[in-house]
Order: sequence, then C-alpha cells, then structure tokens
Amino acid sequence: MGLWDSAKKQFLDVIEWTEPSDDILAYRFPIAENEIQNGAMLTVRESQVALFVDEGRPADQFGPGRHKLTTANLPVLTKLKAWPFGFTSPFKSEVYFYSLRQKLGQKWGTPQPVTVRDREFGSVQIRMFGIFSYHVADAATFYRQISGTREVYKTDDLGGQLIGQISGAVAPVIGQSNL
Repeated sequence: MGLWDSAKKQFLDVIEWTEPSDDILAYRFPIAENEIQNGAMLTVRESQVALFVDEGRPADQFGPGRHKLTTANLPVLTKLKAWPFGFTSPFKSEVYFYSLRQKLGQKWGTPQPVTVRDREFGSVQIRMFGIFSYHVADAATFYRQISGTREVYKTDDLGGQLIGQISGAVAPVIGQSNL
C-alpha cells in the first residue's frame, strides 16, 4: 500500500450503491481492508436496505435515508492499536446492500417429466412450467442463510435453488390432487 492509499484511509467514507442491473440481490460495498471510519456517511436508496456487519456479525440494518455510522475504527487510534497486528486493524466492518425490489417474471419448470398415477390412464408423465416473483424481506436472515459474505449475489445464484423447491413442492400436490 502506498503513502497516498494510507493517507486516503484517514478520511471519512461515503458509502452508497446504485443498482447497475436488475439481477443483483446483494452487494458488499468495497472498503479498503474492511475498515469503516467512525463517522462515515451511509446513503440508502428507497428500494434498498443496508446491513452493517461489524466484526463478522450483523449489527444493524438501515432503511432509506442518510445515516452516520459509528464504529470502533478511529483513524489514528486504530493504527496505534493495530501495531501488534502488523498495522492491520483488528476491527473489521462491512456494509451489504440488498435490493428490496420485486424480482418479476422469474421462470421455472420441471427439469424432467413428473410421473403421476391416474385411475384411467395409469402412469402419466407431465411437465410443469410457470412464472414466479419474489423479493428479499429480511436482509439479516438472507445474509446468514443464503448470500453470506459474497461480494455480489445475483438472481441466477438463487434461481436454481428456488426452482428446485417449487418443482419439488408442486409435483406431490399434483399427484395427490386426484386430477
């Protein structure tokens, strides 16, 4: 790290994210060495929620607006406290942005035909296709159980899991419906 990079880290951070495409569900804001300075400003758009993760745990969730962040990272004091750690701050914080917008028109279908028993025809194979929509309702749960610490989490990453669950849930219902 150069002298300018080290000096630049002493300034307050401005943290914001504008969604570049419709397929992003979660985005980790890049901060040098994950050191968010005390007093950093966080801007959250109307269609987003920001999750503040402090030292590996979800600490707070921020809705739309501008927020001042308070962390254990104080620019000069952090460098002095980081001396035993080779001047790498032991205080790590991250901000993850989650898109709350509806993800419309997501297609699903059974990967292979589903066998259903019919009284008249015996064993019948059917295929199912459809469209579904969803949105992230709880950012902290989504972080813990699905997206984790990935830099970017997209609809394609979640799509395969959702399609498998939909197909797996619909097949037994059709089979038991006596159609």
